[in-house]
Amino acid sequence: MSSFSNYLILVLLELTKILLIVVPVLIAVAYLTLAERKFLGYSQNRKGPNIVGLYGLLQPLADGAKLFMKETIIPNHVSLVIYLFSPVLALILGLLVWCILPLGNQNFFTDNFMSLVIVLALGSIGVYAILMSGWGSNSKYAFIGSLRAAAQMISYEVSLGLILMGLIILSNSVDFLEIINSQIIFGWLLVPLLPAGFMYLVSGVAETNRAPFDLTEGESELVSGFNIEYPGMTFALFFLAEYAHIIFTGFIFSILFLGGWIGNLSAFMNLSLKASFIVMFFIWIRTSFPRFRYDQLMHLIWKSYLPSSLFFIILTAVLFLI
Repeated sequence: MSSFSNYLILVLLELTKILLIVVPVLIAVAYLTLAERKFLGYSQNRKGPNIVGLYGLLQPLADGAKLFMKETIIPNHVSLVIYLFSPVLALILGLLVWCILPLGNQNFFTDNFMSLVIVLALGSIGVYAILMSGWGSNSKYAFIGSLRAAAQMISYEVSLGLILMGLIILSNSVDFLEIINSQIIFGWLLVPLLPAGFMYLVSGVAETNRAPFDLTEGESELVSGFNIEYPGMTFALFFLAEYAHIIFTGFIFSILFLGGWIGNLSAFMNLSLKASFIVMFFIWIRTSFPRFRYDQLMHLIWKSYLPSSLFFIILTAVLFLI
């Protein structure tokens, strides 16, 4: 009985850890949508949501309730298992990466010395959720959108991996804790790696399918792309996964290039403020730039970022060895 009680306690502790990750992320995603709509509204000389609750603060709750209460209509022509599994996979991957994120010097959900490699690996799996959604929908619009996603996300994953090589050479580690500690010595890595940091930020925008790189969901060409056959709750799962990735990209950029929690405030506050600035930068890009053409998108990665990132790897290695 005692062993069963110990096992039950361990299970409850793990469930508590999961809730400590999932609940704050979902709340942050909900209110990021409100912040984005307010930001876009005021940048376009309108107010954005301001009716539901004080200053529109209850609008995300109303939108979430509406999405999850809508009738889920499943088209007759879909491959049911793949169709239903792909949004669930997208959300699982969107939340799973948060287990690797350090929130303080000793505050780890999982203590892992390969944290950066795991984040890159989980990010590369994300393309399968979008590919499965397009394939399982059995729709030409969804399929074209998922093919665009495969080309775009795989291309920019190559860029992200190469850009991070210079950072790994400087910090001599793939552990987030070691990367942050190295910035106590070198200062923010964004300073010596400014071009690489800029390329990483742009690649992060493309990797999360955000405007002006939202060609996987190009409404004017693809009628919403890969998620065209998904209504209500299933669409909401893709939506949650996308915004969870946006927030996570802000945290990762803060850890890798902006010193993580190094600063005058508490560790969590330092990291959160830096990540919030990066997320607002994502929104500012959306409201300021028109959508790229697809050939421009591929030209940027293969003919600009790829040779540039290779050059910076060689330059960083030479300077670091000298």
